[in-house]
Amino acid sequence: MKQIITKKIAQELKELKGEIRGVILKADIRFIIDEKGKEGIKRVEKEMASLDFPFEYEKIKSMHFYPIGLRVVSLLVIKKVLGFSDKKIQEMGFDLPRSLPLVRMYTRFFAMDKKTFFNNAVKFWKRIVMVGEFETSLDEKNKQAISTLKNFDIHPILCIYLLGVIPSFHKMATGAREVIGKETKCSFKGDELHEFLVKHKY
Repeated sequence: MKQIITKKIAQELKELKGEIRGVILKADIRFIIDEKGKEGIKRVEKEMASLDFPFEYEKIKSMHFYPIGLRVVSLLVIKKVLGFSDKKIQEMGFDLPRSLPLVRMYTRFFAMDKKTFFNNAVKFWKRIVMVGEFETSLDEKNKQAISTLKNFDIHPILCIYLLGVIPSFHKMATGAREVIGKETKCSFKGDELHEFLVKHKY
């Protein structure tokens, strides 16, 4: 699927199965305001309304569930009306973990225990995303980690977004100075699952 959005595509995306917590959508607010100001929020909401997909950021509740199609449409609209590149969408994803209270709690209590954090990563996923099977493993010897995601054939825009989200989690968990992520397998390219390799630099 191409990274475009029309009224027809938006309506098709409404039918996607799966839900996410509102905290993911609320995380966009800070990022958009930092990049484009409050006017950026208004432009996104206006475009969403024109697609018959009305959406107001201020009404989103962090722990409520929302259709995953809304996550896809909102990212596509943000990309379109704000002129965000793939790299900028990736940066949005990288910014997400800072907005998740559960993640901040675990990094605070388990900052020195990387394995504990990685063992709980699946729990993090299940609490905020109600679709897909997420697994991750840390290879401390080679200073890297591999994350896989099965049954998550949602939309390619999420591959870009997750290429920011997953390395950001790794950076928080390991205390690495720098993380470099790459999607090494993708279901939209004929693979059976998504696989993300993240290298850690200390």
